[in-house]
Amino acid sequence: MPAVSKGDGMRGLAVFISDIRNCKSKEAEIKRINKELANIRSKFKGDKALDGYSKKKYVCKLLFIFLLGHDIDFGHMEAVNLLSSNKYTEKQIGYLFISVLVNSNSELIRLINNAIKNDLSSRNPTFMCLALHCIANVGSREMAEAFAGEIPRILVAGDTMDSVKQSAALCLLRLYKASPDLVLMGEWTSRVVHLLNDQHMGVVTAAISLITCLSSKNPDEFKTCVSLAVSRLSRIVSSASTDLQDYTYYFVPAPWLSCKLLRLLQCYPPPEDGAVKGRLVECLETILNKAQEPPKSKKVQHSNAKNAILFEAISLIIHYDSEPNLLVRACNQLGQFLQHRETNLRYLALESMCTLASSEFSHEAVKTHIETVINALKTERDVSVRQRAADLLYAMCDRSNAKQIVAEMLSYLETADYSIREEMVLKVAILAEKYAVDYSWYVDTILNLIRIAGDYVSEEVWYRVIQIVINRDDVQGYAAKTVFEALQAPACHENMVKVGGYILGEFGNLIAGDPRSSPLVQFNLLHSKFHLCSVPTRALLLSAYIKFINLFPETKATIQEVLRSDSQIRNSDVELQQRAVEYLKLSSIASTDVLATVLEEMPPFPERESSILAKLKKKKGPGAVSVELEDGKERGELNGGGDRAGDAAIAASNASTPSPSADLLGLRSAAPVSGATPSAGSLLVDVFSEAGPAATSAGVNDDGFLSSAPPTAASEDPAPPLPESDELLNKFVCKNNGVLFENQLLQIGIKSEYRQNLGRMYLFYGNKTSVQFVNFNTTVSCPGELQSQLNVQTKTVEPLVEGGAQVQQVINIECLTDFIDAPLLNIKFRYGGALQNISLKLPVTINKFFQPTEMAAADFFQRWKQLSQPQQEAQKIFKASHGMDTEVLKAKLLGLGTALLENVDPNPENYVCAGVIQTKAQQVGCLLRLEPNAQAQMYRLTLRSSKDTVSQRVCDLLAEQF
Repeated sequence: MPAVSKGDGMRGLAVFISDIRNCKSKEAEIKRINKELANIRSKFKGDKALDGYSKKKYVCKLLFIFLLGHDIDFGHMEAVNLLSSNKYTEKQIGYLFISVLVNSNSELIRLINNAIKNDLSSRNPTFMCLALHCIANVGSREMAEAFAGEIPRILVAGDTMDSVKQSAALCLLRLYKASPDLVLMGEWTSRVVHLLNDQHMGVVTAAISLITCLSSKNPDEFKTCVSLAVSRLSRIVSSASTDLQDYTYYFVPAPWLSCKLLRLLQCYPPPEDGAVKGRLVECLETILNKAQEPPKSKKVQHSNAKNAILFEAISLIIHYDSEPNLLVRACNQLGQFLQHRETNLRYLALESMCTLASSEFSHEAVKTHIETVINALKTERDVSVRQRAADLLYAMCDRSNAKQIVAEMLSYLETADYSIREEMVLKVAILAEKYAVDYSWYVDTILNLIRIAGDYVSEEVWYRVIQIVINRDDVQGYAAKTVFEALQAPACHENMVKVGGYILGEFGNLIAGDPRSSPLVQFNLLHSKFHLCSVPTRALLLSAYIKFINLFPETKATIQEVLRSDSQIRNSDVELQQRAVEYLKLSSIASTDVLATVLEEMPPFPERESSILAKLKKKKGPGAVSVELEDGKERGELNGGGDRAGDAAIAASNASTPSPSADLLGLRSAAPVSGATPSAGSLLVDVFSEAGPAATSAGVNDDGFLSSAPPTAASEDPAPPLPESDELLNKFVCKNNGVLFENQLLQIGIKSEYRQNLGRMYLFYGNKTSVQFVNFNTTVSCPGELQSQLNVQTKTVEPLVEGGAQVQQVINIECLTDFIDAPLLNIKFRYGGALQNISLKLPVTINKFFQPTEMAAADFFQRWKQLSQPQQEAQKIFKASHGMDTEVLKAKLLGLGTALLENVDPNPENYVCAGVIQTKAQQVGCLLRLEPNAQAQMYRLTLRSSKDTVSQRVCDLLAEQF
């Protein structure tokens, strides 16, 4: 590029920029800009023709004003005129203005295209590069139509300078990505491929990016690139760092080009030509050998470049999966990274070994690192690394190590992060089933799984254990004995009750000979859990009771008394009332033979693919945030789907609501977040922008979000919040995902994320019935003072929700200042003609806007003393409501949003945390100290913050969690 002379400095522009920087206020800046715009407009409209320098200066000022965030609606023609200048600086400013301000629909696009054509045909390399850069920056379809045929000719022409070739290759890549149907290589294919042999490394680097993209879409047309890529890679790998001085990065020759070559080769199978394949294997071996050599520099850039090439080489080895020696060597190299001090290397090593574990050649080599992987699962601080370790354990599992791996995964599950528990549960269930030689071990494992992580055990898991128990006679007695013992625990998860009710209802007779598990003892044990369960589980238990009458006639009077009670035959739930009445009548009038026929044992299930495995495949695939509920057909099959009354009853009883994670499978997918810098006026919407149909109702903004408003009178007033609203809200103080509410008709799942003073919440409304909901409508309101404390915007939902379907609603939240109350969510719909009106408190609490703050001990106690005024402190002494498990306490404190500070408090039993609550109005620093007393089963919780209302509110919220 030609140097800019001192005379091109544009003093007027420098003075204008200086004036803008010296403005004391926004108003002063706008006033100065308006004055300048008026001056520029008058100059452009004046009678006196402007010279090139003046045009350049004024266009540059317009460009600077645009970059400050102001709209520019004139000056475009003057910029286009600059393109015809023969001076580099004037032409450069013209192209820069066009690249930034001219859109593809502009009326000037034809004039611009003509100027670009003139520059491309000028053979002046500087002007050609400017033109190519402009085409790439605009990248419109019109430009692709105009120049897609011209640019390949420039790229392969023998007299084109190297700098122009680089620009042409990258420009063509940009056009191909924007309009692939317009960029047809055709006759240019072979000549473009031969650019890999170019003497100039910059040309090769640019060309290989283009060829890789073209090869991924049309591999057959570009397959000749394989031998050329291997040849070029061989020359780079075998060269010394001094051979390619201009392209050596911290003693690593051409690392970017090497990575691109290795990535290009992954578009193709192993070379068929023996000589080419041998040369490639030699290159890969050399790369692996160099990884073992001592580093030539201690700089992190050296190790990063070296490791980048190594990981691309390992990816190519895994892709080929045909060289046992290379696969084993790659595995051993990755094994060394498992204990590396750099977290990213450990993560990449675990991820690559997951793929290696599926290869028959390297599976055994991967298994040798099992202890290291188990240790990583237990000790890694980064949750993403722990998740990869769990994935690798799952991948390396076989019959020889299944029991060890399942035991370790179960052990880790007790303290695992909530974000990965559901996936861990599915993997443990799959491994236990897949490698179960002894099915009693399988039953023990699944029951242990329910005990440890019952909330994350989906219906597919307990359905599957019932299928297997029913299909295998040899395990039925053991399963009945085991679930009977499990149900005797004082705190028993509802999924355990479901499994216990089903198995004892079918096979309780196999353990009835023992006085400790006599029929009446079994019934009393099940019935003791009845009042603690949800409606679907109670329905299942009623079905188990009628099965008991068939299995154990001596329990008939006791069970009939239960069925006859007002709490059953007059139950407010129609399903429970109907079952109680029908089962009571059936047990009273049917003869023993009829009863035995109607309530006979379930037949074996047909063998088919495990539904758990299908669910895990769905989870690991590219899921959206919302996933439809499982359809009723599979559930019917899982429960026999027969036409006998007993089978129908059991099947109906099992049509229960999935566990919190069962039908919200997409909850782990991150919501798309725009990276654009928002303007102050629309910060909330810009940061959380999402494509979607614009709502047409009044009060909806440009992004389709409805602003919250105070509750207004309507023909059907919102229902008052449910009595359990506060309890439901407290469940989400330390977590963001789960089931907010469910009854026999509706399930509401929630996923939320927060960043500084902004939040985004996804609500999932699931129709649990087979009948559609009509006139489905939701509103979010901020009562009282909350209207000025929170800014809540909602997207409308579809008014019709089909049976078994799920709809999603997005809510954006902006915290303006600290608050105490929670927004109200009102849901109205008609089901079977009857209006359903439900109101809940949305789990938006002040701690959601915490920003964790790390502190040293000295800083913490200095700040603690500064917040010593009585009104700045809130303290509570209370009795523990749950077990005082260390890891659970830590998880809850981290879930609160604060940073958990290690080695700060003199008493190692105490916990201290620090964080800053981000609101639009101010930032509120918070310090927390939790002092547990294990002997007395008591806590003392102390909160200090710079605002008294925040201290008290956070203290009240957190005290409910322990």
